[in-house]
Formats: sequence, C-alpha cells, structure tokens
Amino acid sequence: MNFPIDLSAYTPLRFSVDQQGLDLEQRTTLIRNINLVRDSIVFFTALANTKGLGGHTGGAYDIVPELLIADGFIKGGDSCYPVYFDEAGHRVAIQYLMAVLNGYQPAEALLHYREFGKGLYGHPERNEAEGVFFSSGRLGHLWSHVNGVAEANPSQKIFLFGSDGSQQEGDDAEAARYAVARKLNIKLLLDDNDVTIAGHPTSYMHGYDLLRTLSGHGLAVQSCQGEDIDSLFASIRQAIAHDGPAAVVIKRKMAVGVAGIEGLPKGHDVIPVPMAIDYLTAKGHTAAVAMLQQVPAKATKTEYRGSSTESAKNRDEFGRIISDLIKGLDNPASKVLVVDSDLEGSCGLHHIRKNCPEVYVHGGIMERNNFSVAAGFGSTSGKQGIFGTFAAFQEMVISEITMARLNQANVLAHFSHSGVDDMADNTCHFGINNFFADNGLAEHDRTRLYFPADALQLKAILTKVFHDQGLRFVFSTRSGTPFILRENGEKFFGDGYTFSPDRDEVIREGRDGYIVSYGEMLYRCLHVVELLKDEGIQLGLINKPVLNVIDEAMLAKVGASPMALIIETQNSKTGLGIRYGSWLLERGFTPKYAYMGTWKDGAGGLSEQIPYQGMGTEAIRDKVLQMLQG
Repeated sequence: MNFPIDLSAYTPLRFSVDQQGLDLEQRTTLIRNINLVRDSIVFFTALANTKGLGGHTGGAYDIVPELLIADGFIKGGDSCYPVYFDEAGHRVAIQYLMAVLNGYQPAEALLHYREFGKGLYGHPERNEAEGVFFSSGRLGHLWSHVNGVAEANPSQKIFLFGSDGSQQEGDDAEAARYAVARKLNIKLLLDDNDVTIAGHPTSYMHGYDLLRTLSGHGLAVQSCQGEDIDSLFASIRQAIAHDGPAAVVIKRKMAVGVAGIEGLPKGHDVIPVPMAIDYLTAKGHTAAVAMLQQVPAKATKTEYRGSSTESAKNRDEFGRIISDLIKGLDNPASKVLVVDSDLEGSCGLHHIRKNCPEVYVHGGIMERNNFSVAAGFGSTSGKQGIFGTFAAFQEMVISEITMARLNQANVLAHFSHSGVDDMADNTCHFGINNFFADNGLAEHDRTRLYFPADALQLKAILTKVFHDQGLRFVFSTRSGTPFILRENGEKFFGDGYTFSPDRDEVIREGRDGYIVSYGEMLYRCLHVVELLKDEGIQLGLINKPVLNVIDEAMLAKVGASPMALIIETQNSKTGLGIRYGSWLLERGFTPKYAYMGTWKDGAGGLSEQIPYQGMGTEAIRDKVLQMLQG
C-alpha cells in the first residue's frame, strides 16, 4: 500500500548563517514543504486513530516550520549538530516523517505509526539505522542530556525543540543554569502555544512566562510569531549566530489552521478522524481521505473465563469514587487538597474538578512540586493530600516520597498507566517500578501499595483506606479490566465483599499449586486456572491487592503447596516476584518457585505488549505445565 501523499514533492533546503533572510525561491519552497509535511502528519496520525492507536497530532504539526528551518541550517554546513532533539516526546510524528524525508525509511512505514512491531512508537526511541537519533524519555527530561552532547561537541550548535509544557518541568531550570554557566551552544526553539493536555498555562499558571523565565536564567531570549516565516527565520538565524545558549519563544495557536482542534487542549492528542477528513479534503488529498474512510477490521474480542464480558477503567473510576467520598465530608476544602499534574483525564481527577472544584488544583507539569504540595497539606493531622500522575512518573518523585514520610504526611497518590498493557507510547511510559515507592524504613512504616483487580475492588479499597494515615499508593492500568467472578458467576468483589487491609485473597482454591497475581494480570491468570481445571489440574489463584505487606497465613498456604508462580507486569528486577520467593525461604517453605514479569523493551501496539513480554495466557499455561512436570 502506497503512502497517499506524494512526498517526492518535498525539496530539501540549505541555509547559511550568514544570510540575512529568505530569498523568494527559498521562501516559496519552505512554505510548500511546510504544507506538505503538516498535511502528511494530519493524515498518518489520523490513520493511527482509525486503528484505535492514538497518535498526538497537534504538537508535531505545530513545530514543522522551525524544524524545517533548523534542518536547512543543518544541511547548509557542518556547524550544526545533525539531530532534531525534542524534549516533548509526543511530537514524535515529525521525527518519523523526517526519517522518511532523509532517506532512512520508506514513506509506507508511516502507514504503521504506533502499530505493534513496526518501531514507530509514541515517543522517540533511539534507532539510528531507522533515522531516530535520540530517546526523548518523559516530558522535559532531555535538556540536561543535550547539555552533555554539547560538552562532547563544542564546535557545533545544537538544536533542542521544547514547549511551554515541557519547560514547566523542574529539570529544565537546572539545565538552563548549567548551559549558561558553561556557555554551551544550545539553541532552544520553544513552541509557546498556550496548550497542555488539560488546559491553558496562561489560565492555570499565572506568572509563568518563558521569555522572562529563561532570561532570568541568563539565556539570550527572543520571541516571534511562529506562522510569520520571515520573522521565524530571522529569529532562529540570530539564535544560531549568538555565542552561547539562546532561545526562541515561538508564539502560535495549537494546530493553527486545523478546524476543530485549533487552539484547544484536544489538539494535543490525535486528531478526530472526521476533522482530519475535512482538513485533507479541503487540501485536495483525495487518496488520503479515501484511506481514512476505509473501516479497519475490528480486532477479535478475547473472552476470559472466570471474569465478566463487561469491563471498567480503574484509572477513571478513581476520580468518581474519590468525588463521592469527598462530598461526604464536612467542609471538604479544610480537609482535602487534590493536586493534578496536567493528566486529570488520564487519572480520573477531572471528575473531582467537576464535582468538588473547591479542593482541586491544576498544578501543571511539575510532578515533584505537586506531590510535595499534597504531602505538605497532608502533614497536619486531619488533613489529606491527593495526587495523581502516570506510574512511569513515580520514579521522578522518589525523593519527595521520602520527604513526605519524614514529615509524617498523609497522601493518597494515584498512579495510573501501571504495567505495560495498552502502552502505545512504549518503553519510556511503562509503569513497571511501582515498588520503588516502598522505600521507607521498616520501623513505624505505614506505606501501602494497593493494586486493585477491578473497579469494584478499587471502590472497596478506597472506601476503606481513604481516612488512613501515612502514604497510600493506588495503582491502575491504562487498559480497562473485566470484573472477577466467583465460581457461581457472581462478582467476587460485589455484594458481600469487604476489603481486609494487609490480607491476600483466595480467588480459587488449589491442590496442585498456586499462582499469585494482582491487577490486570489476575483475570488473565484466572482464565488459565479455569482452562487447566478442564484438564484435571486444580491450580489455585491468590490475589495480592496490597503488594508490600506479608500475609503470613496466605504465605504459609502457598508455601505448603507443590508450586508457586508469581505473575505481574512489574519489572522482573524490582517487582513482587523477587520478594515473594525470599519471603517463602525465610519461613522454611520450598515449593517449586518461579515468577514472570516485564523484562524487555516494548514493541508498540496495545494489547500486544503483555504477550510480547511472554505473559499471554498460552505462555502462562505453558509455564505452569513446565513447573508441574519438572
């Protein structure tokens, strides 16, 4: 299948730092190139949307003019380092398109953006053979790395693309001070579109201004209108000519010119397909429109034995449940503070903003600050801080967690997107080191890690622990999960269920051994248990909703059985598996033991991530049979 927009119409440009402006031919070619690249980004990100893969259109669309100008300076000589470093990973679509235009990949590769096994992930992951020369990691984490690249290449100017969102991260303040102190030739091109995932910085972060902030750090800073090509070119040329770190703050609306998403937070994510069709139709891209109008084949829905066909997303239910609990308080604002990190829709906190606005704070993209704010509020008896972000970003707040514990803070923290399920953004967004939060000393420690199996258990847990003291971490997945069923078909965590803190739960009794699991792997393991029962193998299943507390009675039960298999999507080097075996041995139990967890880089896609890690239901079944026969 051919890429439906003719990329051979793209004409590379070469610029000299000595030229004062664009000549007529260069200007005409640049504008034509910008339109071609922007149209292509709208198309193939929307194509990924037809497949349910997402794909973040607006940011990549935004920075096309400055990136193509930078590309011209890179190609115009050897004074500029030939990489388009970008600290905002969700703008990766432009990286893949440039890899095509620079001859590293065929145009048809773009038709597989974010698909499993195709290498076009939701964030850049370094693969030089495919034209991707850096890994962006999480938002705002790249500038310090680029400082090091500049130290290693002192004779070259280095471009770093950023934004008013990525620059909110505290790492960038440290990186700015270092770059100025070392007079590094880093040139920041910052898309200041006044849009982040959940709002407009000018609305929720009064006083935040890129021009003043970076000037205060000592950088040479100028501002221009991003859609004024001549002004943009002149500003970038001036930044390159400056000796030392310099920044261009580029003002524009998000996704300017794209009806329906222009200037709006929803422009950050993938463009809705109907809007892409309207846009491309107006541009005359009939072949691209025809491809978007094709209905992709629906994936076969897998039914899992032992659980319901209906499902719910714990990450969203968290906010609904907490809202109800907050509304039951007398004068909630005096007792609770909820601090969001611009991920309210992904963590369910938007429900709290809508239903309990008096306790809600849009804290911006500043996880370290926001966790500590929640902890500071909750450091007084009777008060509680609530915080939410992705599980991958928990690694950013480990020091703040320690400080919260030292200050005897009460924090209920929700870390969504745990594990690897449905993670098209891939490896840098894997939430696989959740046990890092359990980093306190054993004496007096009240830290608890909760990973509910379904939405009903989530409600039971939150209702029980909402008023507890100490640090409580609640983990959820990006994906929805079905409801766990009893053998009689009733919902396990429904009517009659009461959550017992620090206790494991028998989901199915066993004779031949036990699987111990939790979260999104529990229903998969239950499916295997039910299948093996048909083969005469009576395997038990234990749910461990409190990850970091030993249930002595259940440990003895598992230890007395012939085998114990721990299954989770946490890092196999840091998860439950490496602990549970030690717990057994310390108590003299020696069943056959093994554990399965995440152990290799992701490969894109959604539901494919868990089987790729070797934890699909067939792989689990094979592992059990191997252990029983060994």
